Amino acid sequence: MKGKIQLERVPLAEAERLWQMQKAAFGELLARYQDRDTNPACETLECVRDKITRPDSAFYWIKRGDTPVGAIRVVLRENESKRISPLFVLPQYRNRGIAQQAITAAEELYGFKDWTLDTILQEPGNCHLYEKMGYRPTGEAKKINEKMTLIFYQK
Repeated sequence: MKGKIQLERVPLAEAERLWQMQKAAFGELLARYQDRDTNPACETLECVRDKITRPDSAFYWIKRGDTPVGAIRVVLRENESKRISPLFVLPQYRNRGIAQQAITAAEELYGFKDWTLDTILQEPGNCHLYEKMGYRPTGEAKKINEKMTLIFYQK
């Protein structure tokens, strides 16, 4: 399981597996922030299927060897900017540089300019990751509830 990751397009046939992994990856944040309207762990299987099949987005497995350890979705916008939404790594594979490699791999596929994303202000590790990868806060923020605020980044 050591070494570089690969991105591999998630086929529609694996939507349920992706959905289950997404719930596992975001469950801790859901418990902490109670953000039922915005947390990917609350999405339905139909919503995940829709995201896989949309022509303006691409969902990729983040794989180490043959094992999916997370996923990243790239949303393509008409003005040619790209958005990461979501990016996750399963808890047992975190803190190994996998998310950083996945961002780099996505940027290699789609270009290194004109990216956006958002993350939870109260999660300094997430903010640090994105800033280390060259993303800068836009100054825009959206308060979700008393516990959580989303902040927006661009590159």
